[in-house]
Amino acid sequence: MNGLFLIEQEPRIDERGYFVRIFCEDEFKKAGIKDFNIVQGNQSLTKKKGTIRGMHFQKEPKAEDKFLQCLKGAIYDVVIDLRESSPTFGQWCANELSEANKRMLFIPKGFAHGFQALSDDCLIEYFMSEFYVPDHADGVRWDDPFFNISWPIAKPSVMSDNDKKWPLMKK
Repeated sequence: MNGLFLIEQEPRIDERGYFVRIFCEDEFKKAGIKDFNIVQGNQSLTKKKGTIRGMHFQKEPKAEDKFLQCLKGAIYDVVIDLRESSPTFGQWCANELSEANKRMLFIPKGFAHGFQALSDDCLIEYFMSEFYVPDHADGVRWDDPFFNISWPIAKPSVMSDNDKKWPLMKK
């Protein structure tokens, strides 16, 4: 999907452990990620395997790019293209992000984002290009038949009340 990047880290490993660069503005620009200015960073801890968080986004004019990674545990990370002018509008894709594979994901404006914990005690770190503004927070349902997302654990173990109440996609 145009603008979405799965980033594979290249750790330098020795007897002490490893060192890895997680962000480089020059490398992002060379890859086509332009105008990504980090204004906010967050962490989330998801305690129970099977928990779903999502599918979230912020509406214009506070739409945000996100850059994230799983620091502990493993997640099934899902994005949905909600850009109406995009040839991939309404399509979703998923990647496993984990402490072991050290993958990161860059999600551009116009995508909904969420994940399901594949292990207990998942720690996720996010960097955003826009401040969180509650009046612009929005989402779509994790189980919306329009998207037909295939979750690895069919019945979520935990979900917030807000995530259960997101509207179905208007066709």
